[in-house]
Amino acid sequence: MRWGMAIDLRRCVGCQTCTIACKQEHSLPAGTQWRFVADCEVGVYPGVRRIFLPMQCMHCAEPPCVPVCPTGASRRRADGIVWVEYDACVGCGYCAVACPYHARHLVHEADGYFAAPTPAERATAQPTRHDVMTKCTFCKERVDAGRAAGLAPGVDADATPMCAVACIAGAIVFGDLDDPTSRVRALIDGTNAAPLAPECGTGPSVYYVTGDGPPPDPEPRAWKPADVACPVPRSARSRSRHGFDRPPVQDPVLAWLRALGRDR
Repeated sequence: MRWGMAIDLRRCVGCQTCTIACKQEHSLPAGTQWRFVADCEVGVYPGVRRIFLPMQCMHCAEPPCVPVCPTGASRRRADGIVWVEYDACVGCGYCAVACPYHARHLVHEADGYFAAPTPAERATAQPTRHDVMTKCTFCKERVDAGRAAGLAPGVDADATPMCAVACIAGAIVFGDLDDPTSRVRALIDGTNAAPLAPECGTGPSVYYVTGDGPPPDPEPRAWKPADVACPVPRSARSRSRHGFDRPPVQDPVLAWLRALGRDR
């Protein structure tokens, strides 16, 4: 068993609903986003096009963040989920430097959005996540609790990562990459799905469908996409206060997208 995702870029509309759903699910402080949607331009004029690229931890088969951790806080489970043991993390940032996908976020302070914490912020505060490295966990608590209740991750909403549940376009498919009958495996095998920056040799568990043409009709899901009460403002990628964050121009993801545009 190896949990993974396939993200259909033909469906993604850049609404950032997955970003907000993740932030709500994990009570992330202001300025911290475990996932975001990059607004990219690919190709060469006049054959230029716009593409929305959801980004997150790739839960690599060979995660470079794990061996560099001096305390062993950065770990990989047998089912492929890469996570951080907060009690062992010292916030050194080595894993963030090693990650080629910029998927690690050091939380210095639990900053709120107002001068004083709101009742909701006080109720969902996570004191164990101060001065430690944080990241996407594939909502492992939801996955584990769902499986314990007999639910199927990727099929039942209560056992599926919140980003996939909330996606209004059905662009995010989660499931077992080792199960040939799973939706995620079928989408990967039936399209040109590929991971980002495969030359890094990390074996990502997140694949992207980049093929041209209309996307296929999604299979019926057991839940309805979450309603969006109001438009979510498009947020820029968070890089503030982290000296180990690389400039965007050196981002391997953007290099991959530029290569994708040249090949078409």
